[in-house]
Amino acid sequence: MDARIAAGSLALLLAAAPALAQDASRVSLIDRPAPALDKLPKDAYGELVRYGYELSTRTFAFIGPEVQNRKMRFAGNNLACTSCHQNDATKPFAMPWVGVSATFPQYRAREDAISTVEERVNGCMERSMNGKPLPLDSHEMKAFAAYIHYVSRGVPIGARVEGAGTKPITVPNRRADLAAGEAVYGAKCAACHGADGQGQRRGKAGDAEGYVFPPLWGKDTFNNGAGMNRMLTAAAFIKHNMPQGTTHAAPVLSDDEAFDVAGYVLSQPRPIKAGLDKDFPARWNKPVDAAFPPYVDGASAEQHRYGPYPPLTELAKQRAEALKAAREAAASR
Repeated sequence: MDARIAAGSLALLLAAAPALAQDASRVSLIDRPAPALDKLPKDAYGELVRYGYELSTRTFAFIGPEVQNRKMRFAGNNLACTSCHQNDATKPFAMPWVGVSATFPQYRAREDAISTVEERVNGCMERSMNGKPLPLDSHEMKAFAAYIHYVSRGVPIGARVEGAGTKPITVPNRRADLAAGEAVYGAKCAACHGADGQGQRRGKAGDAEGYVFPPLWGKDTFNNGAGMNRMLTAAAFIKHNMPQGTTHAAPVLSDDEAFDVAGYVLSQPRPIKAGLDKDFPARWNKPVDAAFPPYVDGASAEQHRYGPYPPLTELAKQRAEALKAAREAAASR
């Protein structure tokens, strides 16, 4: 292609980008019926989606660390994907997968690169599941992608999805109170997750049957590189989804209680992921609650772990504005 034509095409795409963003549809997951698997055709696609559903809801039984076929032991713990992505990964503000197919490929700050759905799945495999990546051409990876595609049907590319991710809380301008968090845990969480945080097994260790309620710390849970190991993510998830049965419309815990109990849970031991220093290579866009070095703002590791976060957020905002101004100045020369 002629360089002038290529440059002209790029200019047209860039000029059209704002209009495309403005025209993007809005989709609400609130009260949206969950996709019904019984409506799937009995063809190759339907079978792959059904397998993806089984992998998501019973991850431990197919690729967990206790399955008989050692070659299939990709997950390093006995959680299910739906231990976090609730209601078969369709619950609003519980990190649903609905609409995910319409948002990828997308830029991911953790890698400072454009990532695919499959790469995002493997990010969870290595962090939330404390395991190893699935081969991109494996039947299991195709099944995960097919299930995500199925629950995302009807969500247009570029749509703004209400109910995606987690619903933010008003972050207290203080350090998390771990003693207060322990009290909240004992009153609201221990009945399901255990006083020792080890959850409730469906059967016994070694049977690849997973948990009724997952462990929150210890050897059989997410590692310190997982998104749920970040205070602000964990507090937002807890506020709008815990205790069991809670929804964003009727939270049980206050913002302060969710913040403190997140601090208590994340203060407990869990598996360590190697190589976290390579995360967020563009250091300026590293989240303030990503509690592992290197840090660029001069704050302590303790503050990045437990807060207070508003001062760090303000510093990050100032850095972003300064970087933007520098780029604009360079472009105008």
